[in-house]
Amino acid sequence: MCLFRGRLRINLYSMKKPESAGPARFAMQRMAPAADSMPGLGPDIIRVDYVSAHASFSDWALLAPPAKSRTWVVFLHGHGSRGDQIFTKPDLREKWLRPIRGSGLGVAACNLRGNAWMAPEAAEDLHALLRWLRAAHQAGRFLFFSGSMGGTSNLIYATLHPEDCALVAAMGAATDLAAYYHWGRQHKPGIQRQIASAIAQSYGGTPTEKPDVYRKHSPLFSADKLTMPLYLSHGEKDALMPVEQMRALAGRLAKKGNATYVEIKDGNHDSPCFHPPAMEWLLQNAGK
Repeated sequence: MCLFRGRLRINLYSMKKPESAGPARFAMQRMAPAADSMPGLGPDIIRVDYVSAHASFSDWALLAPPAKSRTWVVFLHGHGSRGDQIFTKPDLREKWLRPIRGSGLGVAACNLRGNAWMAPEAAEDLHALLRWLRAAHQAGRFLFFSGSMGGTSNLIYATLHPEDCALVAAMGAATDLAAYYHWGRQHKPGIQRQIASAIAQSYGGTPTEKPDVYRKHSPLFSADKLTMPLYLSHGEKDALMPVEQMRALAGRLAKKGNATYVEIKDGNHDSPCFHPPAMEWLLQNAGK
């Protein structure tokens, strides 16, 4: 694995835009040990800084290369967090990062525009990053394993780019983005309304203003594209994302035979993330 210090700018590939606009570039800016700019991270963690094709947006991801395979776990953070969440949050570091890395799998933890909820620009950025990982690091398979906003984003991305997803685990996720937005707006000022506002900002409008985009980014309405192995779980008493959302998707997938759904009795929003069967399922299926 070659690490590059200092500034490095590589045009990776052209992303097609309307002919009148000409080609846009997804450009790598810098690749260096993450500890150079993020003290406390291990010496083997790489930080990748890049410029998106969309509005020259600067963003970053953290990479922990695999030790025994070409398989990477893609981790997408929760609302209000950043791409370093799995490396810096003690419970995730212990319950998720340790067993994943202990199994020889790589980790790609993506910042993806902060609280973007896998809006179109975030989805294209992630597609570009995974393409780069294949070319630059010989990545073979991507396993998506995330919860909350990250779990929601896993499912959205899997319907948009199923070819990138060998398997998907989504814990405590929303599946109908428009309905979730309206549910959040009905609450008093607090985290639910903050999330609704962030969704509208990322999507460039409300579901009323952008109905087609919200529907396209709602896994409930594209369940036929979820053909990869799936692990879905939700806390029965989740106050941040209503369990009915996950139940609805699980119902649509019930006859397909590729989805496991686990509902945790009396569980809260965090319960499915630390329910042992989730990690067990990931590691059992990682090599299939």
